[in-house]
Amino acid sequence: MFPRYRLVGFCGLPGAAALGRLGTGDPEQRAAQAEKVAHEYAAGREPLPVLELLATVANSTAGPDGAYRSRTPAATIRRFHRLARDRRALLLLNIQPGRASVLGEVKALRDWLVHPDVGIALDPEWEMGSGEVPGDAYGHTDGHELTKVARYLSGLVREHDLPEKPLVFHQVATSVVGDQSALRPQPGVALIKSADGIGSPGLKRGTWHQLVKDLPDGLHTGFKLFYEEDAKGSRLMTPKEVLALRPQPEYVMYE
Repeated sequence: MFPRYRLVGFCGLPGAAALGRLGTGDPEQRAAQAEKVAHEYAAGREPLPVLELLATVANSTAGPDGAYRSRTPAATIRRFHRLARDRRALLLLNIQPGRASVLGEVKALRDWLVHPDVGIALDPEWEMGSGEVPGDAYGHTDGHELTKVARYLSGLVREHDLPEKPLVFHQVATSVVGDQSALRPQPGVALIKSADGIGSPGLKRGTWHQLVKDLPDGLHTGFKLFYEEDAKGSRLMTPKEVLALRPQPEYVMYE
């Protein structure tokens, strides 16, 4: 996948505008827009559009199984997978696990993950421990758990003779991912650490430098932008400014 491609796209869920650009307007138009934005970030690489669809959404209420999460219907995932294929894009299935098992939520998506153009994105700030409620505090993961997910995806790649799969984890603060040194790259999986967080260009650069310091070997970088929140009281960073970051982000995602 790298260094051939630069991944660029939108995230969201239909009917939930607050969760990202992909959830607003006509999905076909959003996919076309993602493709256009991807070309703005090419910078010598082949642009690869991405549709990052929320497949598991953290909730503030427990739900019938007490897991504080809901799953996106298969029909919605199928619609966006077809759309991604039509656009020769990647479909990333985003997981906000609540109190559910992260690996359990990944395994629940196996029927989609056996396709060559489907990967995983994790939002560990929404991974709650016992007694924690989404939205009340940042959740967290660690290098051991991320390695377990990467190992599972690596097994699918090997079993089904698939191309390399992306595994993204969005990180809004250093506390969200513990014991990063325990993260172990796995064959057939491209690990991408995506710097999250809302703010002005200066604030976002500060978060970036903090999160990419002492990166483990084999870890690629990503950068997240917010069309509305970043622009409140400031402005959205330009592609030129994002590409000036070092190391240069290999995945750029707009929410």
